[in-house]
Amino acid sequence: MSKTSKKATSEARKARIEEMRRAERARERRNRFLTIGVSTVIVAGLVGWGGYALNSANEKKEQEAAAAKEPVRGEKSWDAKKLGRNHVTSAVSYPMTPPVGGDHDQAWMTCDGTVYTKAVAKKNAVHSLEHGAVWVTYSDKASDADVKKLAAKVSGTPYTLMSPEKDQAGAIMLSAWGRQLSVTSVSDPRVEQFLAKYVQGAQTPEPGAACSGGLTGA
Repeated sequence: MSKTSKKATSEARKARIEEMRRAERARERRNRFLTIGVSTVIVAGLVGWGGYALNSANEKKEQEAAAAKEPVRGEKSWDAKKLGRNHVTSAVSYPMTPPVGGDHDQAWMTCDGTVYTKAVAKKNAVHSLEHGAVWVTYSDKASDADVKKLAAKVSGTPYTLMSPEKDQAGAIMLSAWGRQLSVTSVSDPRVEQFLAKYVQGAQTPEPGAACSGGLTGA
């Protein structure tokens, strides 16, 4: 091969190599632009989703706060500040049955989702209410089926207790500190509403106080 031919071949090879390098650089630029574009879309999506999730969480909190201020339909209420909170050893006469507050015994009834088959001492149960428990009671007017359903519900709900109360007016009654609701059936949706609102609710005089380690019988 002549020198001229070798030179031409070398220049052609260099030209091809340079063309390949230009193509590679162009491909890298396209890939870089695509990566930036996709990343931008992803980030924008994440920011948008984050904003949506935050707004949803805020709306949920606002709805829960609004629900917490609304009374459960049909509930009765008493001024919590006027309900005595002294520990006493003598008998206490309560103006409502079951009581929703007032002076009480220094020992509380265990209320860790505890189901009692016999009536419990009112002044011990009131102490449980002071700790944020909901006391579920039933009379002879309640059906056996409802009593069983109530027992299952209470046993799965911390800071609750359940017992029979033959002297009460309603078939099923739910009592919290300063609050009370009477229903005729456990299927009434207000049962869940009352539990959700008042188990360790805002009305609790001693939030976080123990419900375990108390009395376990009348």
